[in-house]
Amino acid sequence: MKRTRVLTAAIGAVAAAAVMAGCGGGDDMSNMPGHGAPTSASQPGTNPQAANNAADVTFAQGMVPHHEQAIEMSRLAPERAQSEEVKNLARQIEAAQGPEIQTLTGWLRDWGAPASMPGMDHGAMSHGDIGNGDIGNSDMGGMMSDTEMQQLERARGAEFDRQFLTLMIKHHEGAVAMAQTELASGQFPAAKHLAQQIIDTQQAEIETMRGLLSQG
Repeated sequence: MKRTRVLTAAIGAVAAAAVMAGCGGGDDMSNMPGHGAPTSASQPGTNPQAANNAADVTFAQGMVPHHEQAIEMSRLAPERAQSEEVKNLARQIEAAQGPEIQTLTGWLRDWGAPASMPGMDHGAMSHGDIGNGDIGNSDMGGMMSDTEMQQLERARGAEFDRQFLTLMIKHHEGAVAMAQTELASGQFPAAKHLAQQIIDTQQAEIETMRGLLSQG
């Protein structure tokens, strides 16, 4: 009996050792892919904010008031335009540029930059040479003067359509030039992507507006 008790105790000790070994093996598995806590390599990474430069800031600061004026012009169309095509185009412009303003102002806030360049206003932006490659010293792409805006507000029917299309073509051409400057000089990837989007969208709208003018 004594021998039997000794043998039983020995078997129990071996079994306990096996259990402990199994636990140790579980600890080792925690370092294997797909087991235990994930390693840093398997954690989804958070990319640092992409770098931006002065051209990106200037692009955003200039494009915000530029878009705001386009929306201001477009909101005149429902009650003044005669052509349904002009009314539809105005709605399209407002729908596209409103969200872009929010994006641009969000970038400026993230960058700690002022929402507009010092001394910038619509009148100041109606003069200058956009060809110099410096958006800050340009006319911001055909921004309307106060006089042009007043004339557009007074126009009705076919005359409104003609003025709206003529002025918006100039406005769009300037936006395209500003966006091209951003593509050439900017650094922030999302800003360059938006610049290309502005070029593609507004070039197509320019062609549409030229077609509508030719019908008049």
